[in-house]
Amino acid sequence: MAAPFDPSIPFVRAAASTPHPIGVHAGVWVHDWSAPSARTAIEGSAQAGFDLIEIPLPSHRGTAASAAMTRTLLDDNGIDAVVSLALGAETDINTEDVAVSARGEEKLLEAVAFAREIGASYVGGVTFSAMTKYAHPATEASRANSLDVLTRVAATASDADIRIGLEYVNRYESNLLNTAAQTAAFITDLKQRGADNVLLHIDTYHANIEELSQADAVKDAGKLLGYLHMAESHRGRLGTGTIDWPGLFEALAATDYKGPLTFESFSSDIVSPATRDDIGLWRNPWNDPAEVARHAATFLREHLALSASPISRTQPPQRIERAHEDRNTHQRR
Repeated sequence: MAAPFDPSIPFVRAAASTPHPIGVHAGVWVHDWSAPSARTAIEGSAQAGFDLIEIPLPSHRGTAASAAMTRTLLDDNGIDAVVSLALGAETDINTEDVAVSARGEEKLLEAVAFAREIGASYVGGVTFSAMTKYAHPATEASRANSLDVLTRVAATASDADIRIGLEYVNRYESNLLNTAAQTAAFITDLKQRGADNVLLHIDTYHANIEELSQADAVKDAGKLLGYLHMAESHRGRLGTGTIDWPGLFEALAATDYKGPLTFESFSSDIVSPATRDDIGLWRNPWNDPAEVARHAATFLREHLALSASPISRTQPPQRIERAHEDRNTHQRR
């Protein structure tokens, strides 16, 4: 097995202008990972100023862009990649059903293999349960099964120098992990089993529903925090919702967080009908992926710069004021 993981060592390169890698979810650009889509998403991400792209595990590997092509596109455009997935009802490991759990474990190992093939060092997402509305609470047995499966998956990932991220989600999308505190306790159990390469993944959209504040989520995550989805309260354009961005960035600065910050937003103009229906995307928050991506990259870098400056922390950034103007303009249309 590889040497123990040091969470203070970044697993994704950052730009010279910031210690934090700035990322974007491929779903901002495309709805699949065919060869044309891979080129569109990777080239668009690089041109918008991102350091990494988050690639969801292709649902049909046989029709997806080859791993070699993906690696070439990443190298040619000078950006890194991470891999994500969300288990479903038929691949749930938060279960007492042996057959369903086996399919979930196979899916997780497939994601680890895909990450290794494209040179990615992180597999994150809803890796601990199905992303679905459960009709009952999690049981001790289903939680224990999730721990067992993830312990084995983490061991395989560790051999390939890959980290596993656990992205807790809101109560309507999992019955197991809904807060940073719950997730930290779950990861502590995993680490006691030897799974040192497991990290805590905060999504600001879900945290906005379940946490007292974004800052509290960061505090509860502590040193286990390894990845963030930067998503607005309505999953649209950053700065136009109710997320306390200054409070979040101040909390990240206070904990000396250096991991990736990945913009996640969706439009029904881009995502597949299945994804639209799964996440309830009944209206379009935006129409132009290139514009919303460029705005997000600028927004994140401005907030990082402000949070790094003690003098500026108490002053609201102009970007927030402009974002509210953008929102008002959009609402009048």
